[in-house]
Amino acid sequence: MPDVLQGAGVSPGVGVGPVRSIAGAVPEPAAGARHGGDAAAERDTALAALEAVAADLEERGGRAAEAGNAAGRDVLNAQALMARDPGLADGVRARIGEGVAAARAVFEAFGVYREMLAGAGEYMAARVSDLDDIRDRAIARLLGLPVPGVPESDEPFVLAARDLAPADTAVLDPAQVVAFVTEEGGPTSHTAILARTMGVPAVVALPGATSLADGTRVLVDGAAGTVRPDPTDAEVTAARAAAAARASALEESTGPGVTRDGHEVPLLANIGGPKDVEAALANGAEGVGLYRTEFLFLDRATPPSGAEQEEAYRKVLEAFPGGRVVVRTLDAGADKPLAFLPAPGEEPNPALGERGLRMMRRHPDVLAAQLAALARAAAGLPAKLQVMAPMVTDAAEAAYFAAACREAGIEHPGIMIEVPAAALRAHDLAPEAEFFSIGTNDLTQYACAADRQVGGLAHLQDPWQPAVLDLVAPAAGAGVPCGVCGEAAGDPALACVLVGLGVTSLSMSAPSLPLVRAALARHTLDECRQAAAAARTARTPDQARAAARTHLHALADLGI
Repeated sequence: MPDVLQGAGVSPGVGVGPVRSIAGAVPEPAAGARHGGDAAAERDTALAALEAVAADLEERGGRAAEAGNAAGRDVLNAQALMARDPGLADGVRARIGEGVAAARAVFEAFGVYREMLAGAGEYMAARVSDLDDIRDRAIARLLGLPVPGVPESDEPFVLAARDLAPADTAVLDPAQVVAFVTEEGGPTSHTAILARTMGVPAVVALPGATSLADGTRVLVDGAAGTVRPDPTDAEVTAARAAAAARASALEESTGPGVTRDGHEVPLLANIGGPKDVEAALANGAEGVGLYRTEFLFLDRATPPSGAEQEEAYRKVLEAFPGGRVVVRTLDAGADKPLAFLPAPGEEPNPALGERGLRMMRRHPDVLAAQLAALARAAAGLPAKLQVMAPMVTDAAEAAYFAAACREAGIEHPGIMIEVPAAALRAHDLAPEAEFFSIGTNDLTQYACAADRQVGGLAHLQDPWQPAVLDLVAPAAGAGVPCGVCGEAAGDPALACVLVGLGVTSLSMSAPSLPLVRAALARHTLDECRQAAAAARTARTPDQARAAARTHLHALADLGI
C-alpha cells in the first residue's frame, strides 16, 4: 500500500486512530425469486418493511436533532420520504402482483429510481448512495438479516467504508469516530455535508479506502485529503501542529474579505434556502453570492406558489440587511429534472440540452412568476437583491433576461458565465448585464468536455486547468463586477488567483469562508496578480497550483 493515499478532503481537521469498517453488506435478492402465491400478504410484508425503515430513519433524525445536528435530522427526514414514496410503493405492488418475491420486488423497484438518479447529473447522482441505503435496510428486514451499520469499538476509531449512509452518519458520536474515510462520495454527498456539520475530518473519493485492514492505525488530514497508514509519531505531531496553526489563524481572521494591502473582496455564501442562513452568518458571510432556488422546486408535481416563493426569498433577504443577496433563477434540466417542466424530447446529453435559461424561455410564465415573487420579497428591505440567469450563451439571451427582470421590477439583473462562448465574448454580454457570476463547475465541464458525473475524468474536471483560468480572465475583465460562485472560490489558493485575475467577489459553501478570508488577508493584490499570471503560464493543473504557490508564501502559515 502507498505511504500516503490521496482523496478529496471535504471536512478539515486531523484524526488518528485504528480503522473500523462498516459491516453487514446486504446481498442482492436472487433474480427470479417468486413468492408462494399470496400476493396480498407478500405486498403487505414488503410495504411494512418500507414503513419500518421510514420510521427508524425518523427516529434517528430525532436523536440527531437532540444532539444538535439539525442538518442530520433534515437528511434523515428526506430519506424517510423516499421510503414512503407512492411511486416506489406502486412499483413494489406491481412486481409482487406479477409473482415476484417481496425482497426482489423492492430491489427492482428501487433500481428504477437508482438509474434515474445515476444518469441525472452530479447533484442527483450524489443521492444514489442514500437510495441504496434505504433499499438495503428494507431488504435486510425482509430477509431477516442484520441491518448494515457502524461497528462498535471500545476506543476512538477512523470509520472506513465504500460510502456512508446518512442514517449512520447522523447519529455518530464525534468523540468516538475521529474521522471518516470513504471510497466513493464527493463534496456534495451527504457524508461530506454531515461531516462538516459535525466537525469531523473526512476524506472521500479515496481509492483503497475499503482495502485498509481493520485495526490499521491511520492519520487522516481532512484539509489535505490524505490518509497515511501506520504514521510515525513525528508525522502525527506535525499534522496536528499544522491543524492547530490553521485553527488559530482562522480564529484571528474576522471581518470583511480584504487583501493584506486593503483591496476589498466581498466573501459571500452559497445557499439552498433559509435553512442555510445560520451557517453562512456563523462563518462571517457578507451576503449571499448564490441562492440556488431550484431546491424550492425539486420533488414537486407543480411549482411552488408565488406566496411560498416570496416567503423563502424574504427570509434570506432579511438576514443580510447590509449586504447583497444574489439569486439564481430556476436552473432546471440536466442534473435537476422537474416533473412539471419536462424536456421537449429525449436528450442524449442533457448537460448540453435545454436547461437553465434555455428551459425558462420555453416556460416564460414560470420565470415571470419567480421574478415577480422576488420583487415582492425585496420590497421595503435594505438588502440589495441581484438576480442572475443560469446557462446564458450570448448577448441575445442576456438581453432577454434583463428585459424580463425590468418588466418584473428587478433592478439589478445579471448572468452566470458557465458556457465557454459567453466567457470568450464576455465583452458582448456586459452591456446587457449589471454583473457576472462565474460558475466554475460547469465552465470547467464544458471547456474540457469532461462530464462531471464521470469519475474517470476527474483530472479534467479541475478548475486549475490553465484553459479554465484563460476563460475566467476575459469575463473578469469585461467591465462589469464579476464574482465566482463555483467550488473554485472555496479553494484558498485558487481564491487568491481568481482575485488576481480580476474577480471582484467570491461565493462558496459556508465552512470554506474562514480559510479563504485568512488566505486573502495574508497576501497583497500584487501577489495575487503574480500568482494568477504564473498559473496561466503553466501547462497542467498541478503545474498551475505549484506556480501560483511560489507567489503565495503565506499559505504555509495556514497549513495549506
